[in-house]
Amino acid sequence: MKVLIVGSGGREHAIAYSVAKSSKVDKIYCAPGNAGIAELAECVPIGAMEFDALVDFAKEKEIDLVVVGMDDPLVGGLIDVFENAGIRAFGPRRNAAILEGSKAFSKDLMKKYGIPTAAYENFTKPEEALIYLANAKYPIVLKADGLALGKGVLICNSFEEAQAGVKEIMQDKKFGASGDTMVVEEFMTGREVSVLSFVDGKTIKTMTSAQDHKRAKDGDEGLNTGGMGTFSPSPFYTEEVDAFCKEHIYQKTVDAMNAEGREFKGIIFFGLMLTEEGPKVLEYNARFGDPEAQVVLPRMKNDLVEVMEACIDGRLDEINLEFEDNAAVCVVLASDGYPLIYQKGLPISGLEEFKKHDGYYCFHAGTKLVDGQIVTNGGRVLGVTAKGATLKEARANAYKATEWVSFDNKYMRHDIGKAIDEA
Repeated sequence: MKVLIVGSGGREHAIAYSVAKSSKVDKIYCAPGNAGIAELAECVPIGAMEFDALVDFAKEKEIDLVVVGMDDPLVGGLIDVFENAGIRAFGPRRNAAILEGSKAFSKDLMKKYGIPTAAYENFTKPEEALIYLANAKYPIVLKADGLALGKGVLICNSFEEAQAGVKEIMQDKKFGASGDTMVVEEFMTGREVSVLSFVDGKTIKTMTSAQDHKRAKDGDEGLNTGGMGTFSPSPFYTEEVDAFCKEHIYQKTVDAMNAEGREFKGIIFFGLMLTEEGPKVLEYNARFGDPEAQVVLPRMKNDLVEVMEACIDGRLDEINLEFEDNAAVCVVLASDGYPLIYQKGLPISGLEEFKKHDGYYCFHAGTKLVDGQIVTNGGRVLGVTAKGATLKEARANAYKATEWVSFDNKYMRHDIGKAIDEA
């Protein structure tokens, strides 16, 4: 079969890597792809939001399955466009992708169906938000309602900070139309855990757990990013936590979406906070996480294409998801200055070293090929992933592998997975 993957980041590279292992697949295309994906797939210069061009291409090449990796096209309804053209596509339709597309929607859904989450209020007028915030308990969290590349979340420690946050989100429109509605949420404390799942509309099967590191600098300092590294499994995601989430969160979310007439097929990513009162949902995403995909997919034993097809056909109950009994750690190599201002176009060397070692992966996020040389082309450049028998071993391996690669403004956190020392 022929598969088209839509996207250009580390997540899509990890998806392409898993799709390439499938015995069912003869040819992979990726739109637009990157320099790493180009080793596995034929990259085509079509952007993820060019819906008509993507459909025309899929028809021309007689694509059997489309996998949409990114949030923007999912929320924009790309799956619907493919389905209407008679092309099989993996991911939620537009009316279901709202689970990620609108934080106000997802909070209201959780409240309505009794799914544990932080207390909150939604605001569409900045002045009303400010009246509420004047009497609120601090710290408090402000979230832009729509997509903001994982960066539209502000933690405010005082009313002054909250005032500045309201101005940034709702008045200055730093995150564009995503800030037309703002969610104000109580601040939760605890450990964060990410759990990815496959959903076929009625059945949900969870994958192995992971834990992301959002802040740019060591010690969780600095600005929010798309994610600077992750590890899997999380030692804090215990059997007790799993049992609670299965009863109170996972299936309830799928059933709630059905009850709202928004059947969900694809990936639901559960961002959880393990609070003293039990696990609560921080956020939902409607696709594989990035860099979570880079540690979860290499540990998955199943044929990814088979699982995706089972989700589309509503027979996920027939699939037994299996993961290796080991661990993986991903360290993101970024461009110094990310997430603000950074240089692009710098030559990268040392990538060939990964081909010499089993259990080591280098997933490209922001790269491109210029005159036969792979150069940097984004804030997050590469995701260096390594496996190990234990988390500590995987972490040591990942950091060893970061030394194989060099480019001029290479930057990374040095404490990815440090929390495992406390487990």
